[in-house]
Amino acid sequence: MKTIATILVTFLISNYAIGQHSGASHGATAPELIYKKKLDMPGLEGKEVRMGIVTYAPGEVSPPHRHPIAIFGYVLEGEIEITFEGEKTIKKKGDPFYEQPEGLHNGTRNLSKTKPAKLLVYFLGDEGKPLLVLEPK
Repeated sequence: MKTIATILVTFLISNYAIGQHSGASHGATAPELIYKKKLDMPGLEGKEVRMGIVTYAPGEVSPPHRHPIAIFGYVLEGEIEITFEGEKTIKKKGDPFYEQPEGLHNGTRNLSKTKPAKLLVYFLGDEGKPLLVLEPK
């Protein structure tokens, strides 16, 4: 199943992501969805893939949240600091990342004070599940 997921990610990114991005920013917590597909492959029944672009304004920080489904990300532009389950990592243009379902995403911060950061995000999980759930304050 890992091979199927790897092939699927590669195919979808190369064929849909960049070419269908309209350039609009929807904020750090609301990805601009660019692709959605219900999967019907053996072992993936009831699952769907969604892809989106997340844009962070200069210096923007996302609020704490969780993703009920797995996400794979790729930094298209800029440099970000991701805090996931309390552990900070810095990702720059060309870096991939993964966040396990239900893990606490404490926040992502655009490290630039002058340029936006853009991420390509790939969500894989149960059909119809929300992409993210904000943590209670």
